[in-house]
Amino acid sequence: MDVIVVGGGIAGASIAYELAAHREVLLIEADSTPGSQTTGRSAATWIDSYGPPAVRTLSEASLDWFLNPPIETDGDLARPMGCLWLGAEGHEQHLRDLTKTTGVSLIGAAEITELNPLLRPGLFDEAAYDERALDLDVAGLHHSYLRAFKARGGVVNTRSALLEATRINGIWRVRTANGDLSAPLLVNAAGAWGDHVATACGVQPVGLEPRRRSIFQSVPKEPVPHFPFTITVDETFYLKPEGDGVLCSPVDADLQEPGDPKPNDLEIARAIDAINDATTLNLRSVRTAWAGQRTFAPGGDPIARFDDTAEGFFWFVGQGGWGIQIAPAHAIAAAARIESARLP
Repeated sequence: MDVIVVGGGIAGASIAYELAAHREVLLIEADSTPGSQTTGRSAATWIDSYGPPAVRTLSEASLDWFLNPPIETDGDLARPMGCLWLGAEGHEQHLRDLTKTTGVSLIGAAEITELNPLLRPGLFDEAAYDERALDLDVAGLHHSYLRAFKARGGVVNTRSALLEATRINGIWRVRTANGDLSAPLLVNAAGAWGDHVATACGVQPVGLEPRRRSIFQSVPKEPVPHFPFTITVDETFYLKPEGDGVLCSPVDADLQEPGDPKPNDLEIARAIDAINDATTLNLRSVRTAWAGQRTFAPGGDPIARFDDTAEGFFWFVGQGGWGIQIAPAHAIAAAARIESARLP
């Protein structure tokens, strides 16, 4: 075995696939089902006007991959959605800054109402509209990556939490809950557990911050018309159509230890009030709610690099709330760095 990738979410699945083009790769996952944590709890969007500059660059570089996947899929991974950025008084400059992104334009009250008729008239005089934003099939993306990885000869071991690892004579000797393994290269793609994996390997943590993001679905009494993904620039809430209702979030970011987070009921209640103030949805109840962890690295940019002090230990963590929409380009770039190859 040439490479052990730790973590079976979208980060681990994507980089394992890329590395399997030239190496023997084993992906190990602590849970019984890969992607059951953060990856499976995503809002499923590609919005290249969202995130810091490095994230926007990776999102833009991933666009063609989503529209024309180079791997077998069970259907389209992306469909048009659009993103409406709302800004109350005092956020005018933020809206104008968003228009520096390709496909984003400043629009007035009439266009806002046309795009999202649920918004209360007169509440927002202007907004930024990202016409290129996409709705992504996250489960389809993740399954397609794993299937393509296996087609390249890759192996997935579930229920294989990394317990301890030691570097001996240029080889990582890894003890897992499902047996012992070894490989010269260890890729840490363990998301919220990234620092814990590093500690188990005797590597200094980088200071990752797992933060809870609550999401809930609500079904109003009146039918919901189609509207674009709608979010406030100060991130008090977002919402989008979902089935016969709406998918919403308070965009919370509570710092938490890695684990299985529960939704923050107080934040959900706050978001419902804010959504009802801004729209005519008149939400009264929550059909279902869940939470995931978005893990941020110091400085806010994703990490894809070899550790400075631990030979053969590669960090692939800190994707924050953008891990899905940057996955293709981020994995390709990381694999190029590992292989000392030219970045495509």
